[in-house]
Amino acid sequence: MPRKFLVVVDDSPEFDAALRFASRRARSTGGRVVMLRVLPSDSDAHWSGAREEIARQQRQEAEVLLNRLGEEAMARSGAAPVFLIETGDAQGAIKKVVAADPDIKILVLAAGTGSRGPGPLVSAIIKHGAQIGGRKLPVTIVPGELTEEEIEDLA
Repeated sequence: MPRKFLVVVDDSPEFDAALRFASRRARSTGGRVVMLRVLPSDSDAHWSGAREEIARQQRQEAEVLLNRLGEEAMARSGAAPVFLIETGDAQGAIKKVVAADPDIKILVLAAGTGSRGPGPLVSAIIKHGAQIGGRKLPVTIVPGELTEEEIEDLA
């Protein structure tokens, strides 16, 4: 099986660098990109029907987003990406999908730029180490401000 590069699809400005790097790295190694979108688990809705509708809409929006970004990932990597949607917190979702798929070999994260720090996922990985999903998993931290040309050179 080809090695898989896991990228967490979030709304951060540096996410694009992580996806571009993972896609180009997958192409150069014959791998695939796995795109994980994590939906929040709690809602302020007080009625179960409203909660279910919000969850349905969030999932639908996640599917649209993954399909749109997946076209870019496929063009860059040469292979159709794997789409995953999980509910809860990002760290828990990462652990779950890594434990379920032994072909995920590398977690690719992009570090935040500027004075706001590297970002919550990068900070958590640095703090807790690379023991993810019951196994050690290499983590590639991509500078969020890398240009297209720099990513081509590195990947």
